[in-house]
Amino acid sequence: MGDVNVTIRDVLEAHGRLLVSLSNLSDDDDLFENGLTSHASVNVMLAIEDAFDVEFPDSLLTKSTFESIKAIREALESMGVEAPSD
Repeated sequence: MGDVNVTIRDVLEAHGRLLVSLSNLSDDDDLFENGLTSHASVNVMLAIEDAFDVEFPDSLLTKSTFESIKAIREALESMGVEAPSD
């Protein structure tokens, strides 16, 4: 599956329409403060679902789920997507 964070960053690069380069953002930085709109977050959600072959449950369809790369990764992990072991 590859590295979860890399895939999340790839999706954000393609669909997030952020105002800053992802290379300047840490996993904890607030994506909404860096230009992610609610419309773009829907596109990110759909692309994440496609990339990981999952469907976000209603309980995770909140702004906080998509506020950072870390939050997205944690949501994916809660759905059984595993980060590769070191």
